[in-house]
Amino acid sequence: MYVKLLLAASLLYAAQADTCIHCICLHESGCKAIGCEMDVGSLSCGYYQIKLPYYEDCGTPGRKSGEDVTTAWKRCADDYSCSTQCVQAYVNRYKGGCSSTGEGTCQIMSRLHNGGPSGCKISGTVQYWNAIAKCCGCS
Repeated sequence: MYVKLLLAASLLYAAQADTCIHCICLHESGCKAIGCEMDVGSLSCGYYQIKLPYYEDCGTPGRKSGEDVTTAWKRCADDYSCSTQCVQAYVNRYKGGCSSTGEGTCQIMSRLHNGGPSGCKISGTVQYWNAIAKCCGCS
């Protein structure tokens, strides 16, 4: 019984995370590969409007041996699978700093994505979170 309950909880968590990340994608680009646009003084690229330092922080997924990091970032950002992997890795890297805030998984993901490593503690990310919450029906 305990195993079934644990399995159900993990499936619910995965479904919520999938819905959440899809809502972030919709919010950032209509979930389309839109290339790069200038945003607050630097380029933001692709499905999730990822900036170069974010890409470096997520571990540079998809980067080929010897490839320039800027080229890899722009290519990854416009590849749905690669950019989704980047967002998930970024959130996994920084979510530990949000454990004391009492926020749910989607709120943490949204606010970290929008506000950087301390995004879950920055009041300026609440409006972004509210937009994502409306999309996913998350709390």
